[in-house]
Amino acid sequence: MFDFVNERKRIVQAIMAIATLPFLFWGIESYRNTGSEDYVAIVTGEKIQRQEFDQALRNQQENMRNSPGEKINDAMIDNPEIRLAVVEKLILQRLFKSEVAGAKLTVTDSQLVEIIQGIPAFQQDGKFSNSRYEEILRNQGMTPVIFESRVRQDMMQQQLTDAFTQYGFVSDTVAHKIMRLSEEKREINQIRIQPEQFLSQIKPSDASVESYYKDHQNELQLPEQVRVEYLVLSLDDLIKKTLVSSDEAIKYYDEHKSEFDQTEERQASHILFNARVTASDQDKEIARSKAKNLLDQIKQSPKSFADFAGQHSQDPGTANKGGDLGFFGRGIMVKSFEDEIFQMKPEEIRGPIQTDFGFHIVKLTSVRAGKSVNYADIKNQVEQELKKQKAGKTFGEVAESFGNMVYEQGDNLRPAAEKFKLSIQESGWINKKVGEAPYLTDEKLLNAIFSEDVIKNKHNTESIEVKPNTLISARVVGHKPVAIPSITIVKDKINEILVRHQAIDYAKEEGKKRLAQLQAGEKDTLTWGPVQQVSRREPQGLDNETLRSVFKAESVKLPSYEGLVDSLGGFSLIRISKVMEPLPVDKTRIKDFGKQLQQLISQEELLSYLAAIKQRSEVTIRKENIERRQ
Repeated sequence: MFDFVNERKRIVQAIMAIATLPFLFWGIESYRNTGSEDYVAIVTGEKIQRQEFDQALRNQQENMRNSPGEKINDAMIDNPEIRLAVVEKLILQRLFKSEVAGAKLTVTDSQLVEIIQGIPAFQQDGKFSNSRYEEILRNQGMTPVIFESRVRQDMMQQQLTDAFTQYGFVSDTVAHKIMRLSEEKREINQIRIQPEQFLSQIKPSDASVESYYKDHQNELQLPEQVRVEYLVLSLDDLIKKTLVSSDEAIKYYDEHKSEFDQTEERQASHILFNARVTASDQDKEIARSKAKNLLDQIKQSPKSFADFAGQHSQDPGTANKGGDLGFFGRGIMVKSFEDEIFQMKPEEIRGPIQTDFGFHIVKLTSVRAGKSVNYADIKNQVEQELKKQKAGKTFGEVAESFGNMVYEQGDNLRPAAEKFKLSIQESGWINKKVGEAPYLTDEKLLNAIFSEDVIKNKHNTESIEVKPNTLISARVVGHKPVAIPSITIVKDKINEILVRHQAIDYAKEEGKKRLAQLQAGEKDTLTWGPVQQVSRREPQGLDNETLRSVFKAESVKLPSYEGLVDSLGGFSLIRISKVMEPLPVDKTRIKDFGKQLQQLISQEELLSYLAAIKQRSEVTIRKENIERRQ
């Protein structure tokens, strides 16, 4: 039904991760026999265990750290959105596997053998080595039976995926029309009729204020509020209190001297042509060819590397910076990329270099040599590092004791404060949605503070980590239930609301009246904003609704006029004074654009298919189990 042999390399590249990662990205069998109830989701009766989720999250975070371009920090890769996305991916993998089984797709033993024997990691001197195969799997804690089962499952999934991603078609005519539409430019001016210009004209009556008060008491009610006292156990505070002697610091420096020495760093720029691991051989060859052709041009004008990067690089994080990646040492970039950079001489240009992201042209721009550092020069740094290590060890021991004490002596924070030498701090009045910086804004902590046990029974909250290595326990000392304020208290607020609403209505009415006059051909006496040339590809900051209005406007007779209510409640008038047709495009560009369009359509179809599978399946997510563990 499908030609596995021709698509072999795509599957091989996906499986190659086994040589560097502890598991394949959907290691189901590794977890199937676990008896733990610590699961993150149930998919049609099958549990996704926390252990599997943790491994998938680590893999995702590692992939993000290794991405070229913008540097990724821990806060960016360990947030609720990333965690939920990983769970969703695992869910779709379960559903997709079930769908594959239902479709009764098959992979023959001969196809499986051909794929595995073609994986370079399992070869020695260009030939498949059974001993190497078994050794690599053994190092990954995997048996050939499990691995071959996964490869077979991957190949069957590939069959189903290919039905959406490999056989779409976009004609050159359609591609050309969409290119023309995306590149057509229109010259416009805008003017905004703002609600603020009508505010002074509006004075709500007492009757309207009373009516609003009666009809909107739910909106005007004061939320439940509390005042709390709380303790903060922080590694940062512990570091400040930790003492380090000169002898300790010198000894630590002598034992860790190599860690303080400055290693060689290199600054490089690159131009990327996208060709991910999952791209077809044809698309990879196209990307490689483009990189080679551009490299020939760059060698003719090496000083224009930054300009070439701005025009051609498909790495959005660096293209607008001339491809500059900044300074980096070893262990930061993808190994094949890094190895090439550390062999080059300043101003040398090489390429194409293939990585999992595509093909790179690179230029070494600067070298910062490594050097040894004397103790006197970094004394403070050494002492601070030693303090961190000593405090870190102490914090791990103290944190558990702190958590136990605030729980066991749950009606008072003073015993914990005295034992751990902490100051009891007090908050102002806070509610569940609006806490108090820097600590009382954590969602989990606020939920605990506003729990029935803490409010009614005056118990301490559990020890809660509000940020890495910072624990809080709080206790309610004052409570105000939900209340509806008197009209006297909220009269000014209601006045502001009514004035704003009416001013918005005035702005809309005035805008629609002006638009009708302009469209009827009356004299244009407005003072318009600056001229802008916009296209669907280059909207120049216009939002989607405004851009849609610009391009739906009549273009036979110019100027033409459009208008719409904007997101701030005002009314935007738009004058279209000129239409600029795009320049003719060659067939190569049309075909390249057609391929991109085909990929987008195929991806949309696949995503729609996966969404439909999920919609008709029974899926439960335990959000509390995907949160960062304390």
